[in-house]
Amino acid sequence: MANKSAAIKYLRQSQKRRMRNKPIRTYARGTVRAALDAIDDAVDTQEWSDADAALQTAVSALDRAAQRGVMHANTAARRKSRLLRQYHSSRNPDASPRPRTRPPEPAATPS
Repeated sequence: MANKSAAIKYLRQSQKRRMRNKPIRTYARGTVRAALDAIDDAVDTQEWSDADAALQTAVSALDRAAQRGVMHANTAARRKSRLLRQYHSSRNPDASPRPRTRPPEPAATPS
């Protein structure tokens, strides 16, 4: 337990923030999981309407979590990118991966 009053106050604030952020974070994770399940089901049935709706809900939840500061904006963008990549590769399995738009950087030589 903290000894200084400032540390005690900081612990109270942290606990309040954690309790306020937890449902938003849980909802975002759950919608992403549901979207992945919907994509898996759509691969089997070739019915993509449920997957489209679940994907839209997941992207919206990630955007909302990032906007409220519950999740870092880059984290939300990375998760959306991975989710959309999974969706598009499942929907079009014959499509080739997108080529790199610029060549890789050359390795640095020690001087």
